[in-house]
Amino acid sequence: MHPEELVKRIKGNQAPAIIDVRHGFEYNKGHIPGAIHAPTLKILFRLAHIPADKNAEMVVTCELGPRAQIVRTLLKAFGYRNVTLLEGHMARWRKSGYPQE
Repeated sequence: MHPEELVKRIKGNQAPAIIDVRHGFEYNKGHIPGAIHAPTLKILFRLAHIPADKNAEMVVTCELGPRAQIVRTLLKAFGYRNVTLLEGHMARWRKSGYPQE
């Protein structure tokens, strides 16, 4: 998903579940408003608090992409059907000056 599209959807209260798979210290430095913190290992061991609905729309992000790609693959293996990646991830989000919490 393009960051611009996600910003519009957040502003319109129509955002998908935003899954941030970075480490806690990265997440705490700034994250997309409303993002769920779910590090890769928590998802792997099914300890993360992510939507239970396998059809829920989700956008996964990390700092640069590799962890998000791994998590997208894991979520699809777990039966989630509507999982996309945030283009450019947090590095692009931050560089573009989009809002953070």
